[in-house]
Amino acid sequence: MKRLDLILNGKGGVGKSFFAVNFVQYLKDKGIKHVAIDSDNENSTLNRFHPDASFIDLADRRGLDGVFNVLEKSNLVVMDCRAASTDLFTGFFEAIDLSTVLSGMNAALTLVMPVNHEADSVDQVQRLADELGGKCNYVIVRNAAHSDSFELYEGSEVRGQIADKLGGKEITMTQLPDWLVIALNQQNLTITAAAKHQSFSLLDRQRLQTWQRKLYAEIESATELLLPTKS
Repeated sequence: MKRLDLILNGKGGVGKSFFAVNFVQYLKDKGIKHVAIDSDNENSTLNRFHPDASFIDLADRRGLDGVFNVLEKSNLVVMDCRAASTDLFTGFFEAIDLSTVLSGMNAALTLVMPVNHEADSVDQVQRLADELGGKCNYVIVRNAAHSDSFELYEGSEVRGQIADKLGGKEITMTQLPDWLVIALNQQNLTITAAAKHQSFSLLDRQRLQTWQRKLYAEIESATELLLPTKS
């Protein structure tokens, strides 16, 4: 069964692109064939770190058609969805009858949704879960970049809804020291590349490798919802 992973949360600044960059690197490091797609026409973070990623312009009314055209030819498609695009996706899914299209392509859709300590990030998850329900799978990424408190998400109705009714998974992306995030962005290096780069000190290379191992272990715990599966 094919898999389409949409890294989506209408709230900006929740870590969508940072997770996307590292998830695509995970796929490369594991030798998993995929197509990566960027849709942020202002920042294009995914394409900056992974120049082989395709780009789709969401301003084009038929832009999202291209995602499913790619999925027809690939077993795994990963898309970094720009902020404030929730309405666009839900409207598109309704117009094409998402369940019928996925069934016809023998494909599954997973919404990969980072959340943080802010209420808006949790509200976006609730909205998508309410609108799409069992039409797709859900992986929640608890992003601890700015705070390791997830009190609002943990106390939310949607957490139980996703875990108990929709079969979703939760994974955690721990905080990476700010000086390393800055250095990675200054040099446009993924963690895999930076861990071998002499411009990073031995200790910082070790910090990067340790952080990456933890994230990869989290991803591994949810691969049944993130990777293609046997029918």
